[in-house]
Amino acid sequence: MTGIGGAVVAAGCAAAAASLLVGPARIGSTAPPPRSSTRRAGSWAVPALGVGLVLLVPVVPVRHLVLAALAVLAVAAFRQRTGSARAERLAGQRQQRVVDFAEALTGELRAGQPTVTAVERSVDVWPEASGVARAARLGADVPDALRALARRPGAEGVARLAAAWELSAASGTGLAQAAARVLETARARQDAERKVRAEVASARATARLVTALPIVVLVAAQGAGARPWVFLTGHPLGLGCLAVGGALSWAGLVWIDRIAAAAAEGAG
Repeated sequence: MTGIGGAVVAAGCAAAAASLLVGPARIGSTAPPPRSSTRRAGSWAVPALGVGLVLLVPVVPVRHLVLAALAVLAVAAFRQRTGSARAERLAGQRQQRVVDFAEALTGELRAGQPTVTAVERSVDVWPEASGVARAARLGADVPDALRALARRPGAEGVARLAAAWELSAASGTGLAQAAARVLETARARQDAERKVRAEVASARATARLVTALPIVVLVAAQGAGARPWVFLTGHPLGLGCLAVGGALSWAGLVWIDRIAAAAAEGAG
């Protein structure tokens, strides 16, 4: 098989494997894919990719297979980072909805509305809490519904509302006062996490810039006639440098993200 034919075959295999590895695109969807399906796809897609590349060794040059594997890993890494950023953004939006819900509930209760009516009206600012309103209307376990809602990323503050609901029901004290305290706690946590995100934003931007600089230098060198891509994609040592450089860049980005996540968790 010619070099061009081998490259085409390897590219096709890489595209197919990438589609299996990262899953179909969810255009226009605001809900992340189910974790169970993601775990199932990840559990067999990577071994399938390895087996496919091994089977292609007799007909495709090893260099093309290595490039195909690197391309698949790059696509998967890009999709993973995109998904993580999207999940973080949705968690932040949900955290704001928790504050809005607690504020609306506090206002309705202080205005003298019955508990069920107050909860149903508060759902208007956070439709995800419709299960809580349903539980209150049917006389079901409202704290249990609140804890189920608190398991969603960004809605952890609702667990405090569930505890306050149980406490007010057991002691006979007003729910409005307990909800007001939950609201104060949620606002304080939101302010602290907002400050932490602002502090680590510069570190994240610097990490992304450092990651992109080698690509800019390589493109500039290629334009100047140095032809670095010929070495990186055509020589075993170049392929090794390409793989190690990509792995180190990815590790740096993951490291920064974990530092930011740990700082936000400590602030909360």
